[in-house]
Amino acid sequence: MPVAKKKRITSPPDPSTSEPSSPVLPEQHVFHQYLRTLAQSAVRIVIETVMREELDQFIGASWGECNPKRKGYRNGHYTRDLVTSTGRLEEIHVPRDREGEFHTQTFERYSRYEPHIAEGLTQMFVAGTSTHKVGEVAQTLMGVAPSASTISRLNQTLTQQFEAWRERSLQAHWRIVYLDGIHFSIRHGDKADSTIILTALGVDLAGNKEVLALRACAQEDKDGWACLLQDLRRRGATHIDLIVTDGHDGLLAAVSELFSATPRQRCLVHKQRNVLNAIPRRERGEVQAELVGIWEQPSKQEALIQLAAFKAKYTRRYPEAVRSLVEDEEHLLTFYQFPAAMHRHIQTTNAIESLFSNVRQRTDQIDVFTTETSCLAIVWATIQDIRLHKIAVE
Repeated sequence: MPVAKKKRITSPPDPSTSEPSSPVLPEQHVFHQYLRTLAQSAVRIVIETVMREELDQFIGASWGECNPKRKGYRNGHYTRDLVTSTGRLEEIHVPRDREGEFHTQTFERYSRYEPHIAEGLTQMFVAGTSTHKVGEVAQTLMGVAPSASTISRLNQTLTQQFEAWRERSLQAHWRIVYLDGIHFSIRHGDKADSTIILTALGVDLAGNKEVLALRACAQEDKDGWACLLQDLRRRGATHIDLIVTDGHDGLLAAVSELFSATPRQRCLVHKQRNVLNAIPRRERGEVQAELVGIWEQPSKQEALIQLAAFKAKYTRRYPEAVRSLVEDEEHLLTFYQFPAAMHRHIQTTNAIESLFSNVRQRTDQIDVFTTETSCLAIVWATIQDIRLHKIAVE
């Protein structure tokens, strides 16, 4: 009789000798949120610890310490939220003293953002980033977008800095001052109107350029320019070697009244444009070459000879063009009083137009400014940022 085969019994694997299974990793966004929570917890601990130490120093005694030199007593804490680079921290415990005189230096008293966060958001506006885009970036980096009231507060801070800037003292002696008006759109009620920012750009004795004054006006007239020039004098700018302007009647009247002894150079680009407007298009190329030839002469005497030849040639054919040229003739060639190396820089107001072309590249996303004050503040901040960037590059 055949012997029955024994059933093979397979014993379960020994857990101690089996290969370990791969751990289940959390999804990426869950892991990032976990890290952010850890970072927020750490930041909260650091901030609250620093504030408690600040209060210790302010009072002059640690918690529970008997010290005859102490200046006051603790009075619990209050809570507030703060947006940091790690996200929003809710209900941070801010210690306080019994007299209510202690204010932490960890953040500004009424700010809801860390100083460098507020500065970063402000710089985004200055760089020409739209409000919507600023919100998107803040939401991505910090998990919270700035509210309309926050943006208003940031702009208010910018405005305060601008007001301090416009009241600063100026040095007395300036080599050149350029004057020109630049148009921006500002909302007044339900409508947007063109507003002019009157601008004074100075060049000091070392050749450094600096915006001296900005003033918003509904229209470019004598009163507006007179206020700006009086402001320059009030803040100390009393000695100017040369003023460069376009031919606006109000501007010329204000300059004649307040800086009558200062030589003035008429912007040749504006003057050339005025003359050519009275010339038929088919002949503008030839006439323009002759105009430019006048102020490209090596000396004033030779320039005057070319100017006389131009008038003789075109007086009968284009009397309006010649009239436009000679109405400001005494100020067309003022640049010859200065070194030849300066001529190219003082023949026009291009220094201001070039500066504002860079400003507009950043502010074009702001279709319409809500107020004259916000327009001035943002334009000023943009100019400062461009200047600092240029210095850093150089």
